Amino acid sequence: MKVLRSITMLSVMAMLAASAATAQISLTPPGAETPPPEPVKPAARPKAKPREVAKDAIRKPPAAAPKPAATPVPDQTVTPAPVPDDPHADYVYAAYQRGQYKTAFDLATKRVQEKGDPKAMTMLGELYANGLGVKLDYDKAIGWYRRASAAGDREGMFALAMLRLSGRGGPGGGEEAAKLLASAAKLGSAKASYNLALLYIDGQNLPQDFKRAAELLRVAADAGNPQAQYALATFYKEGTGVPKDVEKSVRLLQAAALADNVEAEVEYAIALYNGTGTPRNQAAAVALLRKAARQNNPIAQNRLAWALSSGQGAPVDRVAALKWHIVAKTAGKGDPMLDDAFADMSPEDRAKAEAAARKWLGAK
Repeated sequence: MKVLRSITMLSVMAMLAASAATAQISLTPPGAETPPPEPVKPAARPKAKPREVAKDAIRKPPAAAPKPAATPVPDQTVTPAPVPDDPHADYVYAAYQRGQYKTAFDLATKRVQEKGDPKAMTMLGELYANGLGVKLDYDKAIGWYRRASAAGDREGMFALAMLRLSGRGGPGGGEEAAKLLASAAKLGSAKASYNLALLYIDGQNLPQDFKRAAELLRVAADAGNPQAQYALATFYKEGTGVPKDVEKSVRLLQAAALADNVEAEVEYAIALYNGTGTPRNQAAAVALLRKAARQNNPIAQNRLAWALSSGQGAPVDRVAALKWHIVAKTAGKGDPMLDDAFADMSPEDRAKAEAAARKWLGAK
């Protein structure tokens, strides 16, 4: 029986290098930590290969009926907490959250002038960095972020690090960013700990140090950062920077999957399907694959096609299976063995699958 092979260090490094932080920085009110933005893109490793979960798909699952033991992972939608209608609320942040950017700018400016508030400085940097309520101006954004950083605001440090790593603000961005991330991490920023770990993994702006990277990933993972949970799961699976521990790896994958990390959903599905580090539950595995497939993950689409064609974890549905195979092929995840598996389909069923695939692709 061929099973899904597990995650590799190379695959996670390629994934981490491919996910750049180009979106606006999410600010937090005093004392809170928001879900992190996508990680910064350290300089790409020249030998990194495209991300691939496994070459072996779900080919010939065991003939015995599955014995579900794990609880299926439910869909969860994370919504930001509402801004409290309270006299003591941070009105600058509240205006920003409501999209009232000009009001946020005016209030932040007043706070800086009257109180020298570093969080208001970070807000001004945020508005200039993204052209919200004011004309986009990276130089002014960097200036405000620098003032906020000097005043000890971890969000300002993190935002400035992201801009410096993106090449803004002149030469030496990587070195300055590493120092800023280290300072923000010491102040409790999970986002900074995660991105600093990426720099240690990459080994260009900082010496490559997987042990130190693992320590930082653990801090961020414990704080609920799903990207860190996924990366640390890979470390535990491979024994990179930490003792090898498959069960810890799977628990981290489960946590990241619950937080809607798509890569973790696919990997946790693999673990559930094979019973690796967790009781086998093929029904839960297929449910996760289906969820990830609907989020346009081609690996999940390919694996779902195999599951639906074999009837392991879900009733056989060759029309749906061929649909997902076609969709995965369109995204570059071809599979000659699946081509052969569907060769005997009737023209009517093939037409249904192709129409379903076109509908899905047209709706993207």
